[in-house]
Amino acid sequence: MRLENKVIVVTGAGSGIGKETVLALLVKGAKIAAVDMHEQALAELKVAVGEKANNLSTHVANISDKATVEALPKSVIAAHGAVDGIMNVAGIIQPFVRINDLTYDAVERVMNVNFYGTLFMVKSFLPELLKRPEAYIVNVSSMGGFLPVPGQAIYGASKAAVKLMTERLYAELKDTNINVSVVFPGATATNIAENSGMKVPAGADDKAQNFPVLAASEAAKIIITGMEKNRLQIFTGRDSNMMNVLYRLNPVFATNLIAKQMKSLLPK
Repeated sequence: MRLENKVIVVTGAGSGIGKETVLALLVKGAKIAAVDMHEQALAELKVAVGEKANNLSTHVANISDKATVEALPKSVIAAHGAVDGIMNVAGIIQPFVRINDLTYDAVERVMNVNFYGTLFMVKSFLPELLKRPEAYIVNVSSMGGFLPVPGQAIYGASKAAVKLMTERLYAELKDTNINVSVVFPGATATNIAENSGMKVPAGADDKAQNFPVLAASEAAKIIITGMEKNRLQIFTGRDSNMMNVLYRLNPVFATNLIAKQMKSLLPK
């Protein structure tokens, strides 16, 4: 997809990969509708884009609220005249605990944001995207969406649901004007734990040193390159690429490897 002058909606736009994606898309000449539930983060984003602020609109919204999301297309079209693509970047993690110790409230919160929020965005914008000469849907899954990470079982389940829904969507839309990508970020330097209201377990930084941690700006560049090349699957980071191959070749070995590596992050 050629991104110049395209109107792209980005969720989770106030920080992390979402923010860096907005900045990189603006450089490409795209027009952005930035969506985030944190009004202050969107205000700071508008300052950060500087002279390109005329190509940016901001929309405070909780994507887990269906009625709010259903109102977004009208708001975006009012700001930009059309919408050519959506990028569902927003997501949260769960507490670093085993399923047995996870509350149902935590389960529902993760599923509502990660899966239902993505689904609401897709269903709300799809009718408008089908009207465009060329359009795009990008849904961010996770390395945890194909590889079971200890302490993040429900987060992984939510991202696995995003993976399969997106790949099915790709097949359903293959003969239309809409291209579809699913993204699998590996370890990335973001504030997702803070935004999720979670405390990162002691020792997490030490464990992360055993994996290459990608800057959010680099992840954004990889995602955008994948969009420009219409790739179905986009892996950001060497760890995501490596574990994808390893999990396909030997899922039991890959599962045991990540379990051993991350075991100390779980409560005793």
